[in-house]
Amino acid sequence: MKKDQWKAALLYSTEYMCQAKEELTEIDAKFGDADHGVTMEKVSYCIQETLDSHDFQSIKTMMEAVGNAIMKLNGGASVPLWATYLGGFAIAFQDETNITEKEVQEMFQNALEEIQDLTTARVGDKTMMDTLIPATAYIVEAQGTIEEILKHGAEGARLGMETTKQCIAKFGRAKNYKMQTIGTPDVGAVSAMYFFEGLYKGLHIK
Repeated sequence: MKKDQWKAALLYSTEYMCQAKEELTEIDAKFGDADHGVTMEKVSYCIQETLDSHDFQSIKTMMEAVGNAIMKLNGGASVPLWATYLGGFAIAFQDETNITEKEVQEMFQNALEEIQDLTTARVGDKTMMDTLIPATAYIVEAQGTIEEILKHGAEGARLGMETTKQCIAKFGRAKNYKMQTIGTPDVGAVSAMYFFEGLYKGLHIK
């Protein structure tokens, strides 16, 4: 996959998340501050502005810039998590402008490890990690083209998000509602799912 193809997939993913703004706001309004949709829109615009305002020489410098730009945003707990996660993609590279299937898998694995150093949340805690962890596992275990790998990641992301409907929230304001949170998906897991689906669609749609 060429640098410009990865950039196009990222841009499509940000648009895809922005389209879910109202859905994310509605979910977050049940047990949170009703600001997750706005926050993810802000993160998405930041990614778009960063990608469109620079002529990056490599995927590494691209992802480093994206992570640094998001970290400067004012927002809730999602901002540093997304900054760390997306910045973590850069670790897999030197100065490549093309990436292989193996490097894509390493990219997602590295990003997951970076965010796991920042949060203690794991699968079952009803957070975005319920999406990131299975999506990454699907990506790492997948075989085939990069498009097929990202398709598996999107499938793992949706399956992981769906499991949060049966979990009790253990983080954020939602944890105060305990059993009441059962039946509603975690809003962070939902936005993360749209990120993975958007990446696949952005690469898949010609």
